[in-house]
Amino acid sequence: MNPAFSVIFLTTLIGAGQGLFLALYVIEARAAAGLLAAPSPAYYWIGSAIALALLGAGLLASFFHLGHPERAWRAAAMWRTSWLSREVIVLPAFMAAVAAYGGMHFQQGGGTLVTGAVGAALCLALFLCTAMIYACIRFLQEWATPLTLVNFTVLGCASGVMLATALSGLLGEPVTQTAGVWAAGITLAGLCTRAASLWRNARLKPRSTLQTAIGIKHPRIVQKAQGFMGGSFNTREFFHGRGSGTLRAVKWIFLLCAFVIPLLLLGAGLAAAAPALLVLACVAQFAGLVAERWFFFAQANHPQNLYYSAVS
Repeated sequence: MNPAFSVIFLTTLIGAGQGLFLALYVIEARAAAGLLAAPSPAYYWIGSAIALALLGAGLLASFFHLGHPERAWRAAAMWRTSWLSREVIVLPAFMAAVAAYGGMHFQQGGGTLVTGAVGAALCLALFLCTAMIYACIRFLQEWATPLTLVNFTVLGCASGVMLATALSGLLGEPVTQTAGVWAAGITLAGLCTRAASLWRNARLKPRSTLQTAIGIKHPRIVQKAQGFMGGSFNTREFFHGRGSGTLRAVKWIFLLCAFVIPLLLLGAGLAAAAPALLVLACVAQFAGLVAERWFFFAQANHPQNLYYSAVS
């Protein structure tokens, strides 16, 4: 598939916002149970504001993928059958819950745990909707696996908890070490689940062949030309035009930047009590996740590319 940067930034930005909100809510719930030292109210409302900004930026990025942005409201019409429509409905609802949660902490009022629980439920529903847009496409074997849902959720949580750790360090909150341990654990879990999907996809056997793509059963078919002089919607939209070397390079880049480098920076930042290193860990991880999401889209082999396997 041809990766669209609007969708890449949509999924990475809202994933980080979701993970950050979940981290805030879990910290508050554990602090209310006496399991953690309670952070200041500023930690919650500033974190909520950052999460809301990430969600808003992701929503804005999605408009660049629309041919007619003025008709975006119609995307919600097919909510009974479309995961995309469900995402369009859940995302604004989740943003409203995050805004309410942050506003209540800013006002230092009560009921934040209840509002946070509603927001957490919407957050998990949004992870489900976003991931299932891709996991439900059965003919794209690289996506049609439960690992798609697992990776979207775990990687979003990893980037969000890393943000929560950096924010805690910048504000001097007492939960920095605890959040840092969580960030390290979830990042390691993300490395394991993403490696599992790489291992699975490397061993896939295509269900379609050149014979089934064009409906000819001859045992030996060789394509000599694309069939027309220029490109088409199919060749632009369903193939990225990059070689296998580019895919290998991007794979190692995202493995280093999304997992290895952030873990090293996180460990150094926690050991030295250096918030700047924690911020650098967030930046490196987000850059790695952008590369990871590009690879996620580029690795998917659309069956129609069998028909356009040669361009001359």
